[in-house]
Amino acid sequence: MSELNQLSPNRLWNIFANICSIPHPSKHEQKISLWIRSWAKEQGLAIKEDAVGNLFIKKPATQGMENRKGVILQAHMDMVPQKNNDTVHDFLTDPIRPYIDGDWVTADGTTLGADNGIGLSSAMAVLASDDVAHGPLEVLVTIDEEAGMSGAFGLEAGWLEGEILINTDSEQEGEVYMGCAGGVDASATFTLENETVPAGFESFNLSISGLKGGHSGVDIHTGRANANKLLVRFLLQASKVFGIQLTELNGGSLRNAIPREANASFVVKTEHVAELKSSLDQYIATIKHNLAVVEPDITMLLIQPETFEKMWTKQCQNTILTALNGCPNGVIRMSDDIAGVVETSLNLGVLRCKGAKFVALCLIRSLHDDGRLETEEMVNSVFSLAGAKVEFSGAYPGWKPSTESAIMSIVRETYQQKFNKLPEIMVIHAGLECGLFKTEYPHLDMVSIGPTIKFPHSPDEKVEIATVAEYWKLLTAVLANIPEAG
Repeated sequence: MSELNQLSPNRLWNIFANICSIPHPSKHEQKISLWIRSWAKEQGLAIKEDAVGNLFIKKPATQGMENRKGVILQAHMDMVPQKNNDTVHDFLTDPIRPYIDGDWVTADGTTLGADNGIGLSSAMAVLASDDVAHGPLEVLVTIDEEAGMSGAFGLEAGWLEGEILINTDSEQEGEVYMGCAGGVDASATFTLENETVPAGFESFNLSISGLKGGHSGVDIHTGRANANKLLVRFLLQASKVFGIQLTELNGGSLRNAIPREANASFVVKTEHVAELKSSLDQYIATIKHNLAVVEPDITMLLIQPETFEKMWTKQCQNTILTALNGCPNGVIRMSDDIAGVVETSLNLGVLRCKGAKFVALCLIRSLHDDGRLETEEMVNSVFSLAGAKVEFSGAYPGWKPSTESAIMSIVRETYQQKFNKLPEIMVIHAGLECGLFKTEYPHLDMVSIGPTIKFPHSPDEKVEIATVAEYWKLLTAVLANIPEAG
């Protein structure tokens, strides 16, 4: 941690180093919540917790700024737990191991948690500072943003007092966000049918790894490959040509992360083994050639494990593989209103064998409710035709841009004053919590800013050191420029 303690702004990086030392994956925020509460009390700050686990901290205005509009700084306390296949790490007990890599801070074999640990650190650094000018200040720290937004869903009316909310969960310095996509989770559940493996079959395990993965919103337009889709494509082909029959199929880890790895176990008649291996070599060569620019490190490994006794029936297998192969994935439509912004997307994020069931999990995102509903209908059609039980859950609204936002204008003007250039005003194709806040607090004027974070939701996640300083400079200047209330 000593490396981070040498960086500037020092107080922010010190807090982030502490956050890295405390396990805080989504759904398991108890330790980080306890630490934040203890830290706030040490600072002499008023803190309370709501029924779902969100934290609310208040700090009085600095002298002479008591009549400014109240500001809420908002961050989430959880992080996405992703690691490389060869990394030994338990996210429930082990600290993140950050280190400086040139101009960036990254982690050793795991996600860094800069999403949203840097934003959380900045809010806490403002609370701890006596040299940052601000009006009446509140800090809202939500739980479970990455795995369901249950904190934002559970936020009650009457807790927040400020008129302005600054979300700290953006990931590109120089861009100011004034809108975001909504989303919904989709699950398709199949009942597995098995039969005994007869004599004359050999058992194999096939895995795909080395893909970049990434955030299923921020990175969905980059053309990065989906490990689930690549593996399923080969398995479907091999089932038709060589008669392989699966015993297991798993891939991905989170519905909001582009799958980096997937694996399958299957059996095949001994007489087809040589041809199967040759076909796999050709397939690997093809996808490596086609994806050489965006996915230069694809690896597929075929090994022979212990002998399997049970295999999926041909009909069951064909139904599942055909549905997975036909499931839409990636960008569905680009926005007609905002150049370069994805309007609607889908990520086939997780494949899991669970006893006698097989489950596929997707995350649908869209800037518009109708785009989300249209994609829901496509997913429902594909999997329903295959006989799966299809369910949609956790739908959350997008954050509709407002061209009349006063805080957006303040941030834009402050940025120009500080850096002698205008920032980009953007809408992000990711699920910020701002849309949900509008449900109970429709009056809030909101904006989202942050430093440059690359490859969030993957073990390649990194944050650019220089942009953290720039983000801090902007944030503190904006707080000083908040106008008077009324």
